[in-house]
Amino acid sequence: MSVADHLIYALLWLGFAMSHSVLAGADLRRGMGRLVGRAHRLVYNALALLALLAVLATGHWLAGSALPFMMPLALRWVMNAAVIAGLVLGWVALRSYHLGAFIGTAQLRGADDTAAALSVSGLHRWIRHPLYSAVLLIVWGMARSELDVATACWVTLYLIIGSRIEEQRLIARYGDAYRRYRSTTPAFLPRWRRATSR
Repeated sequence: MSVADHLIYALLWLGFAMSHSVLAGADLRRGMGRLVGRAHRLVYNALALLALLAVLATGHWLAGSALPFMMPLALRWVMNAAVIAGLVLGWVALRSYHLGAFIGTAQLRGADDTAAALSVSGLHRWIRHPLYSAVLLIVWGMARSELDVATACWVTLYLIIGSRIEEQRLIARYGDAYRRYRSTTPAFLPRWRRATSR
């Protein structure tokens, strides 16, 4: 990939991040709710998925037929293990969520997605963003080419910044309860003593 290709790819990720953040804002969510009613969460997720797929597809087009890196076998095994660990972590993390509310189907049935109390069960007892940790393991475990490394870098930056923005919304929603949780629980990596003591 040329410098111009990387710049285009970076701008695409910036556009995705900004649009995703704007759409997640309270004003836009209320506006979307007036437009599509109870399907607002489902529509939001669908738009985000389509935008992400467009960014990734454009990245593959920019990269062309670039070959993957030559890596030692041991490193490939470590990276494969990271992908597997990420998939397992993501599966376990999803069990702590109400998937219907997460995807948007529960709202279609009339559920109130703002009424739930703060949940710190499952993996959330040890890290605040287990799904993000899972994604980081997967994208870095799959970083076998120049495009993959660029993708992993932009995903990492997006998740770090996005988690800060998300937590401001969680503080607005849950107040001191979330502030206390944030002060005692790390974001992505568990504290060893904390994890082993539970």
